[in-house]
Amino acid sequence: MGPRSRATLWTAAGAAALVFLVALELAARHYGVPGPITHQVREVVFAPESGPVLYAGLALTMVVLTWRQRFLALGAALGIDSLFLLVRWAAGAEMKFGNGALWVVLACAVIAVTRRTGGERVLMLKGVGLGLLLVAGRKTGNTWLLITSKTRPTVLDQYVLVADHALGDPAWLVGRLVDATAPVSVHVLDLVYVQLPLAAALVGLYQLRHVVVERRFPGHHLVRTFLVIGLLGPAVYMVFPVVGPVYAYGAEGGQWAAAHLWPDALPSIGTPQPMPFDGITPRNCMPSLHTAWAVALFVHSRKGSRAMRYAGTFWLVSTLCATLGFGYHYGADIIAGVVFALTIEAAMRSLAQGWDRSGVRLVVHGTVVFTVFLLSYRYLPQEMARYPWVFGPLLVLATASVVHHYLRTTGRWDAKPAPAPRPDPRPAEPRPEPV
Repeated sequence: MGPRSRATLWTAAGAAALVFLVALELAARHYGVPGPITHQVREVVFAPESGPVLYAGLALTMVVLTWRQRFLALGAALGIDSLFLLVRWAAGAEMKFGNGALWVVLACAVIAVTRRTGGERVLMLKGVGLGLLLVAGRKTGNTWLLITSKTRPTVLDQYVLVADHALGDPAWLVGRLVDATAPVSVHVLDLVYVQLPLAAALVGLYQLRHVVVERRFPGHHLVRTFLVIGLLGPAVYMVFPVVGPVYAYGAEGGQWAAAHLWPDALPSIGTPQPMPFDGITPRNCMPSLHTAWAVALFVHSRKGSRAMRYAGTFWLVSTLCATLGFGYHYGADIIAGVVFALTIEAAMRSLAQGWDRSGVRLVVHGTVVFTVFLLSYRYLPQEMARYPWVFGPLLVLATASVVHHYLRTTGRWDAKPAPAPRPDPRPAEPRPEPV
């Protein structure tokens, strides 16, 4: 792909992202709440929702800066935050931090436009865009969740619960285990579950650590996959709205819950049917995006240091325990999230290195398995519950087939020799004659 085509592609992607953000802003305004653009603008002055995410965005932006510039940027962010905290303390307002990080990221954008030229300007703007995308992704996700709760008055939890019998109802089993080991397990798993974006930013920083030296971004890294998962996942929520066992069958669902049984006892359901639910709780279960993000983090951590590989494994296992143990997801959501993550990761890798037949086959394989999962949960739940020793292994084998196909295909990609360096078009300088 030539420079002109690449520039056209980036321009089209930027325009599409802007249109998408405006559409979400208008949709949120329709329901009487501010959208992602308004939330982002407010955080320039008002208390931010998540300071760690803003500082993670600043850290991603700083990959294009020198070490001296990084220390200056971090010092400026901390100084600005100190002033904000002092004013909030004096006014008796909520003590939250993160505005300084956002100010510095925006300052980098201004410097790129006014003080940089050519490739230096493009590189700095890419760093700013990456940092702002991480923050905007969180705002966009929150708006998506609002839309799912407002536009989907009924949920399909009964279908997923019945289908989950084929997997042994893991949400009830892990839920009891977490209850039995509380409060230590609850505190640890809650920290892992909430700070998953921060962990992804740290892995992304490791992958992007050479950007300032090489003066270019790698063709593929975790942050790209992370953002695409968050962008496409909520679209599936609109097709398959599910709130999760802690809401549909637990105390968190209040008067809308079909029963208050989770995780102590399994509800008895005859013929599953859509059940009405409130207009507040997000329908964000199918697939489990926390599982998808944790899988992507695990995959990208494999090429890091030993400590990073251990951390990636710990985060994946802890995330799976948290999603099930807190009653946020069913087992059927988990395996769907695994397939969803590997399919998107395969597509992003293929996009970075150029599509070939093996990449297309892998993406098609993952898409077909994911679609079959959704159709089976919706139209065959009773058969799945009636014959668990047939459908349970089939679900696991289908997931394993995608995992195996991904490992085999990416293993071949990684085994390919690196392309030879392009010859220097400049004429070679004559060597000095020996004296």
